[in-house]
Amino acid sequence: MNKYTRHILAASRTVSICAIATLAMLSGSVIAQERQVLDRVIALVDEGVILQSEYDARLQEILQRAEEMDMQLPPPAQLREQVMENLIIESLQLQLAERVGIRFDDDTLNRVMTDMARQNNMTFEQYVDALESQGVYLTTRERIRKELAVNEVQRGMVNRRINITDQEIGNYLNSESGRDAMAPDYLVDQILIPVLATDSPEVERAKEAFANDLRQQIGGGEDFADVRMQAQQAAAAGSARAFAVSGGELGWRKADRLPTLFADIVPDMTTGAVSEPIRSSNGFHLIKLSDVRGDSNRLVKQTEARHVLIAPNEIRTEDQARRLAQEVYERIDGGEDFNIVARQLSDDTQSVVAGGDLGWVSDGGMPPEFAEVVSELDIGELSEPFRTSFGWHVAEVTGRREQDLSREYRRQQATNALRERKFDVELENWMLEIRDEAYVKIIN
Repeated sequence: MNKYTRHILAASRTVSICAIATLAMLSGSVIAQERQVLDRVIALVDEGVILQSEYDARLQEILQRAEEMDMQLPPPAQLREQVMENLIIESLQLQLAERVGIRFDDDTLNRVMTDMARQNNMTFEQYVDALESQGVYLTTRERIRKELAVNEVQRGMVNRRINITDQEIGNYLNSESGRDAMAPDYLVDQILIPVLATDSPEVERAKEAFANDLRQQIGGGEDFADVRMQAQQAAAAGSARAFAVSGGELGWRKADRLPTLFADIVPDMTTGAVSEPIRSSNGFHLIKLSDVRGDSNRLVKQTEARHVLIAPNEIRTEDQARRLAQEVYERIDGGEDFNIVARQLSDDTQSVVAGGDLGWVSDGGMPPEFAEVVSELDIGELSEPFRTSFGWHVAEVTGRREQDLSREYRRQQATNALRERKFDVELENWMLEIRDEAYVKIIN
């Protein structure tokens, strides 16, 4: 694949949803004009076709993005060939998405468009009105649908081609880049009460006391940023009980990129904690650990449970399902073996063979409406029948524990990083393969 082809793919391999937001706003008049032109088929691709209007719209997008990115494009004849190739590959992916049943409903499209509206500093309604006024609302929705479908096909087809070995994971975790990537990021906020070289010992002690007062306010439930702002306002108003303060969030940083004064303190803090006043050459600091991401210390609460599911169906009404669930409850509560009753009656095909056993599930791993009931049960307690979107359940908690998943988490993070490294190469190989296997006829 030559450099021009790579550039075209970069510019148009299915324009990103962010780009769609911009293109939809900038290209409305061009697309609206194109809709007045009689369309014609310019290529047959397996069971699909490429239209002249699709080619014209894609070419316009590429020319526009090339101008924005100051990107060199190939001569017109070569550009046409490469735009056609891009459309052919996209068509093949969309046909595959259709065959495997990948579809996105209106709610999903609306959520994406809401994000696009926010990027343009608009409400959803304002964004829709703007698109409709330019005659590109339906075109934009269709482009988003295609983008989502192609991304889903690529994710599914390419990921199954990528193999990550235990050796690769180990090498990555032991590498300098791996250790740096696995290190947690900290979001730190600070309040600084400056101490000047001209301050007397009495003033310095007063500033330290002021720092402690601010910390007590925060410990009493006031917001860290609000306390800082109130102190700044009091100092600006000339209050005798306030000193000038500064500060703000430091942004996401790894420990080795924090100020040296904080680097040894922050990793030992819990999220939301506020430090004692820290003295530096600049003054007294209060620091708050606002958030942590990528933390490999994964002590997770888990629940072991089992259940019997009785679901309404074509031959069992809602009332019949409820009454059968009540019968299940009474049989188990009366002493019958849970496993045997589950194997006989449960409609959960995934757990029925195991006697209804769901195994150990981490917090957040159960459907919310099921988890809400299970969380209230004691170990060994049998629930009354309860309804979820799946049907009627009788559940029992058989154990609770906290499990250290640090190793599993680190290995999963390493796997994700390695997969991301390999994805683009495998994606390119896969697209070349489906292109080679396709029936394509260009119509001049």
